[in-house]
Amino acid sequence: MAVATQSLTELCINSIRFLAIDAVEKAKSGHPGLPMGAAPMAFVLWDKFMRFNPKNPKWFNRDRFVLSAGHGCMLQYAMLYLTGYDGVSLDDIKQFRQWGSKTPGHPENFETEGVEVTTGPLGQGIANGVGLAMAEAHLAAKFNKPDSKVVDHYTYVILGDGCNMEGVSGEACSLAGHLGLGKLIALYDDNHISIDGRTDISFTEDVGKRFEAYGWHVQHVEDGNTDLQAIEDAIQKAKEVTDKPSLIKVTTIIGYGSPNKGDTSGVHGAALGESEVEATRKNLGWEYEPFVVPEDALSHFRKAVDRGQSAEAEWNQTFAEYKTKYAEDAAELERLISGKLPEGWEKALPTYTPEDKALATRKHSEIVLNALAEVIPELVGGSADLTHSNYTFLECSGSFLKGQYENRNLRFGVREHGMGAICNGIALHDSGLIPYGATFLVFADYMRASIRLSALSQARVIWVMTHDSIGLGEDGPTHQPVEHLASLRVIPDLLVMRPADGNETSGAYKVAIENTKRPTLMAMSRQGLPNLAGSSIEAVAKGAYVASDCDGTPDIILIGTGGEVGLCIKAGEQLTGEGKKVRVVSMPCWKLFDEQDAAYKESVFPASVTKRLAVEAASSFGWMRYVGSEGDTITIDRFGASAPGTLALEKFGFTVDNVVAKAKALLG
Repeated sequence: MAVATQSLTELCINSIRFLAIDAVEKAKSGHPGLPMGAAPMAFVLWDKFMRFNPKNPKWFNRDRFVLSAGHGCMLQYAMLYLTGYDGVSLDDIKQFRQWGSKTPGHPENFETEGVEVTTGPLGQGIANGVGLAMAEAHLAAKFNKPDSKVVDHYTYVILGDGCNMEGVSGEACSLAGHLGLGKLIALYDDNHISIDGRTDISFTEDVGKRFEAYGWHVQHVEDGNTDLQAIEDAIQKAKEVTDKPSLIKVTTIIGYGSPNKGDTSGVHGAALGESEVEATRKNLGWEYEPFVVPEDALSHFRKAVDRGQSAEAEWNQTFAEYKTKYAEDAAELERLISGKLPEGWEKALPTYTPEDKALATRKHSEIVLNALAEVIPELVGGSADLTHSNYTFLECSGSFLKGQYENRNLRFGVREHGMGAICNGIALHDSGLIPYGATFLVFADYMRASIRLSALSQARVIWVMTHDSIGLGEDGPTHQPVEHLASLRVIPDLLVMRPADGNETSGAYKVAIENTKRPTLMAMSRQGLPNLAGSSIEAVAKGAYVASDCDGTPDIILIGTGGEVGLCIKAGEQLTGEGKKVRVVSMPCWKLFDEQDAAYKESVFPASVTKRLAVEAASSFGWMRYVGSEGDTITIDRFGASAPGTLALEKFGFTVDNVVAKAKALLG
């Protein structure tokens, strides 16, 4: 095929392919196969359907695009560059996968303009897409009027075979079908190849029938390589189905155009190699040098700028008219989009004294959530089928169900991992929504990848984890978290909070709401805990603080978190009665304490006080950094046991007598 015979459409599609080929080749690393095969569907989608403004990537009413098969990210980077996003230049394309580039090895929302969510772990992107679509549905139900639609955009996803194999996608897509999210449209790149080879060695199910069973509208484009009209028709039909999410199975050839590596796993995750690049150029009639885009093709792609600016201007006019008719709603939507919190919201946080009734911190969490829900309408969330154990139901609202999207209680069912990825999508919708997801702390194992990605993606998600220790009791070691606090604390940018009472619970939520680019994980008790005289909402933000103290320099510092702070205070009182000078430190969040300046750290843990005892009903891992070589811990480095919670705690040494004995042993 000679260049002169190529249509403008072919030039555009091959421009996508060869930008991907050339970038991967230059980096000697990457996944060229997916962009080569999926270029036609991406071109049709971005050219014919998607509404976006390259000159304002954060335009609120833009369609959201998610590349769930994130390894094929050069497809997305090529589209961003070609359509005129200032954040991705040709030089950025040439720096694919290099240090400090705007084109990392998988899409990262915080790194590259136009990338909505961070993808790479397969299945996460489509699940994020469900969250994005839920956010759109909620805001549309809340703000749209019969004569004015100010929230009206689609979520488009390209996913692959690997995404459909991962369980997280099944969890999220099952829920999406149940909810009837009609503005979620997923294009499935059905190329039959994974890293190990042809997918039929491990994956032969009928994906379309599975999605039909989920409640999705399903179509099949049998030739996704050249039949662009079929792709266009399928997307149009998907848009016409308003009561179901849509899956369009698009059968393609991975590495389309590569004569020797196309349709093989060899083109999935490695550069083509110089000789195969030349063979592919010849096969597709591409006579341009590396990174050169034909002017006709680039001019066509850049029409997206005018289209986008016109679309945004039209929406601005619609919103201006909306403001004149519905001023209060318009002001509220503007506030949400800006990310500004309601004035004085923190005044709703409950405060406590020691005279107030002892409650489990999961109960305090319920009280705080409901207090905040009254003054922060963007707070939405729910539990993985543990609502009445996690205490996460918002009494001021109903349940978010099909046709009832204005409600704020999200019913995730027993889908922890899906819940996690969906919450990330909601948080990254750029509309100010603050999602929370809840389960037992031990089941953080089921959703660890999503929790990690919330931290990596700078998503403000609140993870409400209850039943935080062996203190939960009779359910036994399968449900008793031991190593979980330690394993979660090592995730960068995740604030792990273990509050000791009502004030600390309010303080933990204050931190969670105010940290707009970090997720917060709450570890809440099942058992009742007394409200402490020395606790405060403000002190929680320091990560650790002196909960009770002595005159002068302490002989020993007792350190506790959660339910063990009260235990330390009682032990401290007994030791004080025996003539010892004791300081008790509550340490609800290690990471926040580590961020304090040296003077504050010294004020809490004077270097001269080397006798320190940490008490936490969890693994000892990590505590030595705070107790030092002359300190000790009362912790648990084995699995728990089935018994009433108070008895389990006693048997594992979480008693006043044992704390006193350990402290005396340290003091010699």
